[in-house]
Amino acid sequence: MSALQIISVVLYVGIVAYVISKTPLKQMLQDKGFQHRLFGSMTCVFVLWLFRVSIYDGLVMHFLWLTALTLVLGFRWAIIAATVVLIGSTIIGQEPLAMFGVNGLLGVLLPVAFTYMVFMLTFHKLPRHLFTYIFLCAFFPGAITMALKMLSLSAYFYADGMYAWNVIEYNYAQMTILMMFPEAFFNGMTMTCLIVYKPELVYTFEDKFYLDGK
Repeated sequence: MSALQIISVVLYVGIVAYVISKTPLKQMLQDKGFQHRLFGSMTCVFVLWLFRVSIYDGLVMHFLWLTALTLVLGFRWAIIAATVVLIGSTIIGQEPLAMFGVNGLLGVLLPVAFTYMVFMLTFHKLPRHLFTYIFLCAFFPGAITMALKMLSLSAYFYADGMYAWNVIEYNYAQMTILMMFPEAFFNGMTMTCLIVYKPELVYTFEDKFYLDGK
C-alpha cells in the first residue's frame, strides 16, 4: 500500500468509528421496520455496485445510488450502510483491498456528505416544496456526487502515480459527463417513487413540511 492509501484507511476508519459512536444503534435492534429498510437498502446498493464497466484496466465505473441512500436513511446510517456495502464489495474482490480507504473517503463519505449538505441547505434556506425536494435534493446531488467521485478519484490516481494523466483523462475522467445524467435520473426517480408511494420509508421527507398547505 502506498502512503496515501495508508493515510486514507486510517482517516476513513476513524471517521466511520466516530459516526458509529454518535449513532443510536439500538434503533436497529428495536425497530423491525427500520431493520427492513436498512438491510433492504444495503442489498440494493450492493447488487447495483456489482454492475460495473471499465474501459481501461483498474479504472472502474459504476452507479452509486448514494444520494437516494442518504435521503432514505439519513447521514449517519447512510455512512454505516455504504461502508458495509464497500466491505462486502472488497471481500468478494470487486474492489482492491489497498483502495479501501480511498474508496471510502471519495466513493462513500464525499457523496453522502455532499447529498446531506444539499438537503440541509435546501431545507433551511429555500421554500419547502415537493419539487424542491425532488429536483434539488435528489436529481441535482445525484449528478454532482458522481462527478465528485470520478474527478476526485482521477486526481488521486494521478497524485499517487498509478496512471499517467492521459490514460486517466481519456479512459476515466472524460466519462464523467456520461455518468452524471443516468445517476441523477436513477436517484431522482427512486426518491420520486418513494415519496409518492412510501413516504414513511424516507427519513428526510415529511408531508407536513413539503405537502401540507401547499
